[in-house]
Amino acid sequence: MIMVSEMGDRTFLSNCVMAMKHDRKLVFFSAMAALSLMAILSAILGYTLPALLSKKYTQYLAIVLFIIFGVKMLMEAKEMSHNQAEEELEEVNKQLIGGDELHKLEQLESGGVVVEPIKKTSGWVNLFNYIFSPTFVQIFTITFLAEWGDRSQIGTIILAASSDYPINVILGTIIGHGICTALAVICGKLLAKKISVKTVTFVGGCLFLLFGIYTLLEAIFWPDEN
Repeated sequence: MIMVSEMGDRTFLSNCVMAMKHDRKLVFFSAMAALSLMAILSAILGYTLPALLSKKYTQYLAIVLFIIFGVKMLMEAKEMSHNQAEEELEEVNKQLIGGDELHKLEQLESGGVVVEPIKKTSGWVNLFNYIFSPTFVQIFTITFLAEWGDRSQIGTIILAASSDYPINVILGTIIGHGICTALAVICGKLLAKKISVKTVTFVGGCLFLLFGIYTLLEAIFWPDEN
């Protein structure tokens, strides 16, 4: 579910563009840090819902949301063009380039960048500088904000709410994000030209509907005895 939700979306394309401009390992780890945090928060939120509502109501809520998102994705797929990925890739590239140019202009207005002599530092200091580098923070922030309220986050919340094993939801979500992010970083530009976002979105919509049907059958035939 995560893979078909994320493949070709704006987070995928943003990581693709950033990987063209920055170190691929840095892009991957910063994006995965944001996505892993989002997965954990979403699963916790979903798992706490049954504590506020009964299992029966959370299951029916999950059914409704799965169907709504499934229908929404099918409608989006119907309206998409076949070269949607290339168009969005170009748009994201322009937006990120615009942000970089603004950052450079601000640096020039403040007197430019002062280049300090390179000093040898310890491994922990290097790790700290790596994690809190401007590029890491930028990619982390872009990814986290892009995923907030995204259908993959909503899907994670729904799955965690209807599951008795949230750790499995977290692991599955992180693995799905990891595969998509790796593809975006390694060969994102090529994939953006080859994959059909229209087809991926259609498949994602069908999967959401299937999850909704499965949850409905589970609620009817295998109700929680507790």
